[in-house]
Amino acid sequence: MKQYKQTPLLSLCSIAFISIALLVGCQPAQESSESTKKQVTILGVVIGEQQKKLEQALAAFTEETGIEIVYEGTDTFATTLPIRVDSGNPPDLAMFPQPGLMKDFAKEGKLIPLTNFMTPQQLQDAYADSWLELGSVDDTVYGVWYRASVKSLVWYNSKVFKKNGYEIPKTWDEMIALSDRLVAEGKTPWCIGLESGDATGWVATDWVEDIMLRTAGAKTYDRWITHQIPFTDQSVKNALETFGKIVRNKNYVYGGMVGVLSTPFGDSIQGLFGDKPNCYLHRQATFIASFLPEDVNITEDVGIFPLPPINAEQGLPILVAGDVFAMFNDTPEARKLMEYLASKVPHEVAAGLGGYISPRKNISLTLYPDQLMKKQAQILADAEVIRFDASDMMPGAVGTGTFWSGMVDYVGGTDVDTVLQNIENSWPESTQ
Repeated sequence: MKQYKQTPLLSLCSIAFISIALLVGCQPAQESSESTKKQVTILGVVIGEQQKKLEQALAAFTEETGIEIVYEGTDTFATTLPIRVDSGNPPDLAMFPQPGLMKDFAKEGKLIPLTNFMTPQQLQDAYADSWLELGSVDDTVYGVWYRASVKSLVWYNSKVFKKNGYEIPKTWDEMIALSDRLVAEGKTPWCIGLESGDATGWVATDWVEDIMLRTAGAKTYDRWITHQIPFTDQSVKNALETFGKIVRNKNYVYGGMVGVLSTPFGDSIQGLFGDKPNCYLHRQATFIASFLPEDVNITEDVGIFPLPPINAEQGLPILVAGDVFAMFNDTPEARKLMEYLASKVPHEVAAGLGGYISPRKNISLTLYPDQLMKKQAQILADAEVIRFDASDMMPGAVGTGTFWSGMVDYVGGTDVDTVLQNIENSWPESTQ
């Protein structure tokens, strides 16, 4: 799910359409007629509290240029944007939570290449190659990344770990050994919750994607998401079965199979806390901090570590999600805003507001307001290999369809070969 599978929190919001002017130009009244007003329109998925932070991050642009920004936030972005584009009324810019959709528009010739007005050096100074590649089609860069989510995180109760002498595992084997130790002590290692309404199952797809990167490697991962290998490939089967050794082990997960399938994803992390924790480990992305109990001290009680490597040859890849801006209308104002978005300013402002991690280079860790955000930003900065959420890159029928439902079937007991064959059969012929 997406946008931070994405911002599942945001996707739950009931607001259907918000259109606001972020800032109104400060020119004298006699100069502010509608006919002379310069503006840039944006369509995106950010709403609520995150929209307010976006407004603050863009404020300096309007102050410096006098260009008004008109932002529309919607939770129907994936359907609204194509309608707007097909009707000849695209926004100047769109803020995509899914680079796959952005790339579709680029392939159709609907987007403006950044290299029409930005130099390769400007882009390379701002972003690592991995992020530039995620925003490119046929080596042409179209996207400016604004926000990142680190998904390869394991959350734990740091006080409980210290009290019991548990050490942070550096390898998958060490993590399994810690899980076995917890079981031997009469405890349950993991809390996992897959329930997410119509999107139930996405939590499990994240697990499988992380394991694919750690077992088969980034090149095979890339072939998987573009269907150059089938879902029934041995590498995918191995990833699913590795996940199964945790999620289908009744001694490993709190509540067993029923608990995993019925627990809302946002509630499952709460099992780490309290006088008698239900569990000791929880794998989830950056956004889950929004679901921590109110009485938790995030500095003293909460710890994170990257999901450990499995195959040393594949290193420690990091699974990410994020939001990327791309340009539909080639106007001087839109060009200026895209250049501003690639600069340090909006990233530094947003970093200081919290709940945000920048994918841009050279954003100081000191700007992040707490140790948790600093740690996540450091994990992202240190990553040698990043890959975007696979289900967000696959055709919707698979990525947000049978892949999600297939994980529910698998956790519920369906055999791995049947699950993978069903997903494989759903892959659209038009994208074969």
